[in-house]
Amino acid sequence: MTQVSMTVNGKSVSGDVEGRTLLSSFLRDHLSLTGTHVGCDTAQCGACVVHVNGEAVKSCNMLALEADGADVGTIEGQANDDGSLNVIQQAFQDHHGLQCGFCTPGMVMSTAALLKDNPRPTEAEVRKYLEGNLCRCTGYHNIVKAIMAASGQDVSSIAAE
Repeated sequence: MTQVSMTVNGKSVSGDVEGRTLLSSFLRDHLSLTGTHVGCDTAQCGACVVHVNGEAVKSCNMLALEADGADVGTIEGQANDDGSLNVIQQAFQDHHGLQCGFCTPGMVMSTAALLKDNPRPTEAEVRKYLEGNLCRCTGYHNIVKAIMAASGQDVSSIAAE
């Protein structure tokens, strides 16, 4: 066992892990931050996206030891300080960008990374960025609409589906 330490959602945490422990497992099993979902364990679905040092990463494809000393952000850290939904989460709710919710944490985390790098993406840019996130319920239309709304763009001309 090796001790790993990192900052998660602004709090210093540490724990003893095996060398093969994935970051997703450390977050879920050691820290009880179960908002990070694991859908495929092969870095293909995007349900496990978290931020490590400000970059979106698939936590099922990263060892916890690789995050030693890092600043990690999870879906649990996305809400506003008063506990209310942040602008991305609210847009997903307002524009029906979720159904079962399994992919939603990864979608929200990916969206936050996209909007940090590209504050006003086009619809094509949003769709391209989401290629690493799978959703089996919504067909993506309302997810794209929610992301466009979260970026402050007028989505009134985008038909609901």
